[in-house]
Amino acid sequence: MQQPEKPTDLIEFETMVLGRHLQPSAPRSRRGGGLDRSAYTLLSRIRIQGPMSIGQLSDAFGLDASTLNRQTAAMLRAGLVERIPDPDGGIARKFRITELGRRGLDEEREENIRGLERVMAEWAPEEVADFAGYLKRLNTDIENLDGRPWPRP
Repeated sequence: MQQPEKPTDLIEFETMVLGRHLQPSAPRSRRGGGLDRSAYTLLSRIRIQGPMSIGQLSDAFGLDASTLNRQTAAMLRAGLVERIPDPDGGIARKFRITELGRRGLDEEREENIRGLERVMAEWAPEEVADFAGYLKRLNTDIENLDGRPWPRP
């Protein structure tokens, strides 16, 4: 195995591995519990930002409308979101999270947090706080370069 040449090589490799570890949420959704990854991410954004149209979701995520139409259609069928007229009077209809969507998002987030707490059980509180700060910095720097900031609560 080739050894990383510089720290960014190691970061690239470790973020790839981290992405692999985040995938288990999909099998939970197939067992009848949990949300798939796209629903979790879309619901999180809608919950923070409020009702959003396909165009706004496209701008926020950099995804094409056809991909978002498939993802939001699945969420509509599951009762996680509902379509509403634009509260600001625009012509595009918007997606609003339902109570079922809120509960599902809360349950998924709590399960994810419990999993992280199990993984980091032996970490010192300062290490957890430092890691959280570095992750936030990495994400916000990516968002700033990409021009798609994620609203934070």
